[in-house]
Amino acid sequence: MTAQPHSGGRASAPIRTEALEALLTEKGLVNAGALDGLINRFVNDVGPMNGARVVARAWVDADFRERLLDDGTAAVGEFGFSGPQGEHIVVVPNDDKQHNVVVCTLCSCYPWPLLGLPPDWYKDPAYRSRIVREPRLVLSEMGLDLEDDINITVWDSSAENR
Repeated sequence: MTAQPHSGGRASAPIRTEALEALLTEKGLVNAGALDGLINRFVNDVGPMNGARVVARAWVDADFRERLLDDGTAAVGEFGFSGPQGEHIVVVPNDDKQHNVVVCTLCSCYPWPLLGLPPDWYKDPAYRSRIVREPRLVLSEMGLDLEDDINITVWDSSAENR
């Protein structure tokens, strides 16, 4: 038996993940090729760089920006980004007087094709309820201090999409 680094008696997450993958593959419960394809999709095709591409194009292409604000789903579709939780994209701009925050109070849905997997804090029920009640304070705790004259609108994606 090999020694494991001290972690409360448990193997590190990558080691546990590899062991679980090997076991599931060995038992025929997981197809290694399909799993590799899924991992490749999340590494190369889904994530925050997609959202950055959309925003950068909106900065330099006024016609695209107008299409993005008018019909976010269609405009984002021009990039070929698609997948779960990317079927209905609404874009709202921030400016000198307005800051927008999007949260899903119901289930923590998140636009995976554009932003990748949601961070743990986004899924936390405390965050999801607090950002609605005290958005300025929560944003400040996260490092974003907005001037008092900037209006903050919180959009509930669960209410907006259902």
